[in-house]
Amino acid sequence: MRVWAIANQKGGVGKTTTTLALGRGLAQRGQRVLLVDLDPHASLTRAFGVPAEPPPEGVLELFATPPRPLAALARASAVEHLAYVCAQTALATLERRSANQPGLGLALSQALARHAGQHDYVLLDCPPTLGLLMINALAAADRVVIPTQAEPLALHGLVGMRRTTEMVERSRRRPLPVSVLPTLYDRRTRAGQEALKRMQDEHGDRVWEDAIPVDTRLCNTELLVQPATEDGYPGRALSRYRRALEWLLASDAQALERAA
Repeated sequence: MRVWAIANQKGGVGKTTTTLALGRGLAQRGQRVLLVDLDPHASLTRAFGVPAEPPPEGVLELFATPPRPLAALARASAVEHLAYVCAQTALATLERRSANQPGLGLALSQALARHAGQHDYVLLDCPPTLGLLMINALAAADRVVIPTQAEPLALHGLVGMRRTTEMVERSRRRPLPVSVLPTLYDRRTRAGQEALKRMQDEHGDRVWEDAIPVDTRLCNTELLVQPATEDGYPGRALSRYRRALEWLLASDAQALERAA
């Protein structure tokens, strides 16, 4: 079972869209995929049509005593092979609880260890803040995918996110590969072109050589949770996500070879 954390400390860079698009692509390849919504804003959960009230069972139950198993919290989606675990707004209270409840930083790792073998891929949709939930995700991940908007201010967020992954990598004492996925790219603007080139120059082969373009179809994330059409990736951005997924899978295979 491979665990990918979709993370960036900056909001508005397409984390939830990336999680849904990559998860859908993996499921279309016949992989058993579980998406875990770790963001108290619950955008991924809302995309699947789950209402905020009454609060659904979900990630919060992984931090209970005793914790609920992931398998009991997973919900099937309309996309074959794709399941998800809901977020709740009460996840925002975990930071306060962690001061008096040691061990919460590894709750997700422990839940995933107990879940081993039940899915082929688990994708973690992280909140846009460095806190308990993101640390849980990075501690559990086999790879971090950092969606980064191709614009100048987003590059500062990328640097901060790279520092965070390096800190977690040192703490857990095993590699944490990073893949940077340029998103929301507008090739018509000089600022977008320059930001993409700078991203590639400064972060090297960790950055995908292409970019996910701005595509208004993705404003409606419900497109990504409907049963797949024959090609599965209508529109410019979604077809580009298919190529990005191929790059990520190749990078993952290389990392596994080096570790063997």
